[in-house]
Amino acid sequence: MLSRKMSEAINKRPLLSTTMCDSESEDCLDTEIYDANVSISDKKPFLKFPPKDRYYLAYIVFYLLGMNTIIPWGFFITADEYWMYKFRQIHPNNTGINNYTHAEILEQKTDLQASFTSYLNVASAIPNTIFLISNAFLSKRISQRTRMLGSQSLTMILFIITTVFVKINTDEWQKSFLIITLTTVALVNALSAIFGGSLLGIVGVFSPIYITAMLGGQSLGGIFAALTEICALWIGASPAISGLIYFIIGDIVLLFSLIAYVILEKEEFFKYHMMRNLREQQPNFSVNTEANFTDGQRVSYKQILKRIWPYGLSIFLVFFISMAVYPAITVLIESQGKGKGYAWNDIYFVPVITYLTFSCGDYLGRLLCGHLQWPKDKPLLVVFLSALRGLFIPAFMLCNAQPRHNLPVYIKNDILYIVLTIFFAIGNGYLCNISFVSTPTVVDSHEKEIASVMMGAFLGLGLTAGSSLSLILVKIL
Repeated sequence: MLSRKMSEAINKRPLLSTTMCDSESEDCLDTEIYDANVSISDKKPFLKFPPKDRYYLAYIVFYLLGMNTIIPWGFFITADEYWMYKFRQIHPNNTGINNYTHAEILEQKTDLQASFTSYLNVASAIPNTIFLISNAFLSKRISQRTRMLGSQSLTMILFIITTVFVKINTDEWQKSFLIITLTTVALVNALSAIFGGSLLGIVGVFSPIYITAMLGGQSLGGIFAALTEICALWIGASPAISGLIYFIIGDIVLLFSLIAYVILEKEEFFKYHMMRNLREQQPNFSVNTEANFTDGQRVSYKQILKRIWPYGLSIFLVFFISMAVYPAITVLIESQGKGKGYAWNDIYFVPVITYLTFSCGDYLGRLLCGHLQWPKDKPLLVVFLSALRGLFIPAFMLCNAQPRHNLPVYIKNDILYIVLTIFFAIGNGYLCNISFVSTPTVVDSHEKEIASVMMGAFLGLGLTAGSSLSLILVKIL
């Protein structure tokens, strides 16, 4: 009889329950009665065998979510043809949407055209940094689900508004349109920072391959944005029509990303890791508690910072140096054969070399890190290599960036510029990945989420400092 009761209790036990009790009798096999609101007193895993990542769904979704962290900024920054059209020199007798060729739009760049990318960088970086730093505190007040779904939804709405502006004639109010655009960019990047910082916190509790997937997705987002722009140019449509196609594709990608995260949340693999992380941080958590780190073990930000600062400094240097010249300076670098009537030199050189080649090199660097991971356990060497990339700043300044008023051009050869871009991009991706992947290894298990969010703050500081420097460098040219 007793064995029968035991069998019934075991068979009726919910998957995530930690107790076994026969509901029809008062005999229980544990001291706790199964109830969704009862606190779990032990620290053992709530599943004996961790669920598997079915069909690599989580891995694929983290890739897509990584793309989503860069897609909004990537689409804004690589839509160069569209922005050059919007801020072109207006000729009184020639205002039709299809009356401007690519050459005419760029025949003599206005100050607004030349400086727009730098403005875009600053409008992106400042709110990005503020909210990346704020993420550790926002997580205590706003639930993870609200941050992830809310930020993605609002970003998609703002991106749709940007898409609508493609069809609006802004020739008579370019400066007002500039303010609207930069405001939209600032809001989008604030939301992207909330999303990206929250995603870093989530992926930080999974194994390193998922961190690599998310970071690889960021590079893939850059590649996707560059290919989209090249295809828009290839179809030969007007800049406005190309921009419309371009931003609609961005809207679709953002929607898919939102749906993918909703699906991921329902997966047992995802739930298991988030609940395990919660158990490590909150020994007395309730089974139905939201997975965040609001009331768990006391976490010392100072102690975490002492452990991760070399990797944080490395991330800061990587993005500070990259944003100082990319894309504010590199987007101005022209082919040595420009003006000779060849489409490669006049139309495709900037999107292919500045954006696509950089994104591919960045992606290659992140893939290399997944296999090589050198220098491992040598954080100061990582910092040194990151600082060494500063040599690329004067190198790109001496390339054929136009217009220029002060510095001479020493590097005119296209091949040399392409080689510089490849090594610059590989170093960016490799050092970024090695820093992010190494960070969880130097902190305790319950500190990983906070450490990942803090690394996002270092990244944001690098973006802001580099973008601010790019404004000065453009004026120095």
